Amino acid sequence: MYPSRFSYEAPSSLDEAIDLLHAGGGEAKVLAGGQSLVPLLKLRFAAPEMLVDINNIASLRYLREDPDGSLHIGALCRHAELERSSILVAHQPTMAAAAPLIADPIVRNRGTLVGSLCHADPQGDWASVVTALGGRVVAQGPNGRRSIAVADFVSGPFQNVLAYDEIAVETVIPAAKGTAAGGYLKLERRVGDFATVGVAVAIETSGELVTRAGIALTGVGGSTIDAAEAGRTLVGKALTRDTIESAAELAAQAARPRTDHRGSADYKRHVVHTFVVRILTRITDATQKAA
Repeated sequence: MYPSRFSYEAPSSLDEAIDLLHAGGGEAKVLAGGQSLVPLLKLRFAAPEMLVDINNIASLRYLREDPDGSLHIGALCRHAELERSSILVAHQPTMAAAAPLIADPIVRNRGTLVGSLCHADPQGDWASVVTALGGRVVAQGPNGRRSIAVADFVSGPFQNVLAYDEIAVETVIPAAKGTAAGGYLKLERRVGDFATVGVAVAIETSGELVTRAGIALTGVGGSTIDAAEAGRTLVGKALTRDTIESAAELAAQAARPRTDHRGSADYKRHVVHTFVVRILTRITDATQKAA
């Protein structure tokens, strides 16, 4: 099947792109990596009157760590750049664990983290990772910029809170105030598949105590699930068998899976529990080896 007819624009500045979206009156779509949008166009699940290709806007192509330790990921930063980033390996272990698990190499070469967040697929990996890290999306439109917590950015399955004439220009990950640790585990039927279950864990510690913890879930609800209570139960405590088990149980309770061809709801909750235990146990093992 071929896409329906549309006009194509390739602006060279962000202001020009925003003007085009505004003129489109809600009938225009932004094209960055296109790994989600193009299949929708081909299947005619999306039929915009205009595509606004932002790939000529060089100012959106960056991955940088600011002096305060915060990480800024521009709208044209590809998954593959994150996969190869020494910054993630050094300072963002949860993101470093997730980057190689995003789809397949072809998709990672073109797709973008910001585009993935905008697509808001309940089985998308990056939304749970950025949620666990307390990240934000920065949007720019005719009235300037605004910063939106990822937990508030996704309004439902394949829905976000962007106005029709706004562009998500970057994602910001706040600097860790303690020692950062974490991971991402994903159950998939085959390499490159969407997640049957995904779990992102991001913690910060001072000495033996957890000072911040984020846990978020992929693929076990109508949108990314912020298992906030599971994270809170770890704060102020050391990672022990009991505290890990408590967090894992609360995360499993936060999941809202449905039984389908990928597995039963009970099975998916069990996987959530197992993944939380596995990630936190790996963190404690690594800490003990380093001591």
